[in-house]
Amino acid sequence: MYVAVKGGEAAIGAAHRLLADRRRGDRNVPALTLAQIAGQLALAVDRAMAEGSLYDPELAAMAVRQARGDLIEAIFLIRAYRTTLPRFGYSVPVDTGAMRIERRVSATYKDLPGGQLLGPTFDYTHRLIDPSMAGDETVEPGARRDWPGERCARVTDILGEDGLIEPDAAAEAGEPGDLTREPLEFPAGRDLRLQALSRGDEGFLLSLAYSTQRGFGRSHPFVGEIRIGLVDVEIEMPEVGFPVTIGRVRLTECQMVNQFKGSAEEPPQFTRGYGLVFGQSERKAMAMSLVDRALRADEFGEERNAPAQDEEFVIAHSDNVQATGFVEHLKLPHYVDFQAELDLVRRMRREHAASSASSEADDELQDAAE
Repeated sequence: MYVAVKGGEAAIGAAHRLLADRRRGDRNVPALTLAQIAGQLALAVDRAMAEGSLYDPELAAMAVRQARGDLIEAIFLIRAYRTTLPRFGYSVPVDTGAMRIERRVSATYKDLPGGQLLGPTFDYTHRLIDPSMAGDETVEPGARRDWPGERCARVTDILGEDGLIEPDAAAEAGEPGDLTREPLEFPAGRDLRLQALSRGDEGFLLSLAYSTQRGFGRSHPFVGEIRIGLVDVEIEMPEVGFPVTIGRVRLTECQMVNQFKGSAEEPPQFTRGYGLVFGQSERKAMAMSLVDRALRADEFGEERNAPAQDEEFVIAHSDNVQATGFVEHLKLPHYVDFQAELDLVRRMRREHAASSASSEADDELQDAAE
């Protein structure tokens, strides 16, 4: 914190009071409740949870309200709060195959075991402003299919039965790293990359994913499957000898299927890109899976010649909290630095002017001699 600003503490206090006043808005309008934000602005809350790396809809709604809807600020608040929480253990890997499905679509198979389920989506809306949004929205309850309870095979499982897609490396992997407890080093393993991508900025990853489809990277993807729903979170209890369910979280999972022409060791087959995000965040999950596949170029002997294939570039710049801090620190006083730069530029201008005058004098002498 800069302390050289005269009267800084009083000014900051006044700025905080003004922020609170602007956040409240018109006093003639009822204040937003956390239940309203969590229920009616659910996708904003889901993004705050996903990129804040903390699943708590009420807390995320509180952060969105405190940040006046600035999602990156809300994510920053959640990250800061997360650092204060004790860690008492790790859950076992969640089983998305047993997900209580709310939405499930595939671009590769029309008839899926378990069926396709459109669920709540903007995909088929007309993108026209609805005037009824200006008043109290009255809608009929949406059609809802109860989850039958059986597992729904993933598209990648179907391809795997015929050996048409690479094996699931997660099933063979060892203990994953923890990006939040150990500093990230490059090159990073895929487990750490996926962690970084899951909490990376949606807009940044979306742009990178788009670039892979425009020729900046080897990508010919198909959405194998997107599924959204609730999964059980379980922890091992030594006292009872088996995992115990402690709650449920809503997740979005995307399995992206890409072509691979094969190599001397591997036959032609499909490869995987993977995305898993808190809440209903399918655009983020899709972007994540595309970038994940692009970052695996070395595994398949592909040339890395695009930004989305550069691990250090992608991971080091995907975190919006770090990016925000680095960019916004430019608003803070840099008086001493600027004065030094100003003096340097003035000295360089004087030297330039003196050099120009000397050159002109030499030219005049040469002209007189001729």
